[in-house]
Amino acid sequence: MKLKIAIFLSGLFFMTACGSLDLNPLSDGSGETWNSNAEEIEMSLNGLYKDAFWMQDLDEWTDDWTYRDATTPITGATINGETDFVITWWTNTYKAIARANNVIQSVDRAGAVLSKDQIDRYAAEARFIRACQYSRLLSHFGNIVYTETALTIEEALTLKQTPKETVLQKIYADFDFAASKLKTTYSSSELKRVTAGAAYAMKARIALQMSDWKTARDAAKACMDLKAYSLHTDFGNLFLSKTKNSVETIFALPRSVALKVTLGGLQDYVPRNAGGYAAKDPSWDLFCAFLCKDGLPIDESPLFNPREPFKNRDPRCTATIVEFQTSHVGFIFQPHPDSVQVLRTSNNTRVNNNDTRSVAQFASFNGLIWKKGVDADWLLNSWTAEPDKILIRYADVLLMYAEAKIELNEIDQSVLDAINTVRARAYGVAVSATTYPTVKTGSQAVLRKTLRTERRMEFALEGIRYMDIIRWKLAEKVLNKLNFGLLDPADLRTKVVKTGLWFFPQKPEIDDDGVADFTPMFTAGLIKQLTIRKFDATRQYLWPIPSKEVLTSGLVQNPGY
Repeated sequence: MKLKIAIFLSGLFFMTACGSLDLNPLSDGSGETWNSNAEEIEMSLNGLYKDAFWMQDLDEWTDDWTYRDATTPITGATINGETDFVITWWTNTYKAIARANNVIQSVDRAGAVLSKDQIDRYAAEARFIRACQYSRLLSHFGNIVYTETALTIEEALTLKQTPKETVLQKIYADFDFAASKLKTTYSSSELKRVTAGAAYAMKARIALQMSDWKTARDAAKACMDLKAYSLHTDFGNLFLSKTKNSVETIFALPRSVALKVTLGGLQDYVPRNAGGYAAKDPSWDLFCAFLCKDGLPIDESPLFNPREPFKNRDPRCTATIVEFQTSHVGFIFQPHPDSVQVLRTSNNTRVNNNDTRSVAQFASFNGLIWKKGVDADWLLNSWTAEPDKILIRYADVLLMYAEAKIELNEIDQSVLDAINTVRARAYGVAVSATTYPTVKTGSQAVLRKTLRTERRMEFALEGIRYMDIIRWKLAEKVLNKLNFGLLDPADLRTKVVKTGLWFFPQKPEIDDDGVADFTPMFTAGLIKQLTIRKFDATRQYLWPIPSKEVLTSGLVQNPGY
């Protein structure tokens, strides 16, 4: 590993050390001449958009998730310097940084054939990518190695970790340069590349994660002021394969079944009646976080009925989680233990209901399955799909702006407008409408709670929740709670169904952090413990540096590992 990081930092063309041997014909690319024209530079930049370089946090690391009776290294508190994704994130990110550094250092070679503006734009794209990569390292590992140049192995081995504030300012500088040089939009005839708006948006994200509220506010506002983005009309279909290049998407990677760049692992999200496993499911914690249509949490709203828990909820609830007794990917979904048969909607016939545990033992353990982004097209392409990999969208910019202003206690109409714009879209109405629960002015504490709930409803299953609970310091609370599900079928019928208590035996209370309390139901024997989640607050707010890096390169390990 000691050599590995050094090689990554030394760039793509290690053979430059042997340049005097002149091994490459003049007609071929080499480390000394590559990036001398637009074609070569674009090839180098295109390689930086490989899916492997754009890791996203997983919802399975959060309280929004259940996977039968399994936990992860994060939710089981077993994460360490040998954990596979820890090593992969560190390794692949430094690969991308090395390649971006190489482009930045060599792009001036094209000065004879390209204008300064063209060269600056290519350099800006590489600096944007470098800033994104360092942002991910900084937010997750904290204590990292920083370099802006391609290095020899000997130079790389002398590097020490750089203070976090220094790294953050370098990241800001890269994003600022990118924003000043990149295009705001592209015409329909142009190949769409990264934009100034993406630089502002990603700058706002890392600033928010670092609690730099002023920078987050200003970067988000700069993105908004471009007037280049708006919210997608229909929240429900934004995440489907058929929706490409939405007006809401600020930065995304395209997927293609034909090119074998796809979203995999789909069967875990698809109901069993449709041939999936329904193994990875939304948690009850998430389900209870969606407000009612009066804008109140379920324990305060008179609209909430635990016997019909999907009724009168924020529309994002049923856009995210499949409502009982509704059609989904060709079948009526109903986990009720007495519903041993259900309707196949494609031919209007009844079939055995494998989505209830009274028929199929491994049907959803808590009766819930994901709907957001799940598409009937998934069943047609050998369990692969091609939705855009959205890395940041305009709704996030609006809510980041609102959060930064709330934390600065700069509460004004622009804060309310930002939140209400996102909420109104969920209800399918204009922000000025009176038919949805608008957010009205309130104290900093009240609006902070509102904002956090809004983010949870809006971004479920998008890899956002993990860093939210990390930066809000809520992980130690929400990940040290039991994960609950339905009783086994015989007990479920006796204790819940026959007593008229389906689906929720009781109305759970929701605390000021939006966390549901299922303890009374569990104590009464009406629900079942699925997993014991654990989170070690003394160490887990940062990831460990990979062990081999610490052992061989002399890097300082993060506390507690």
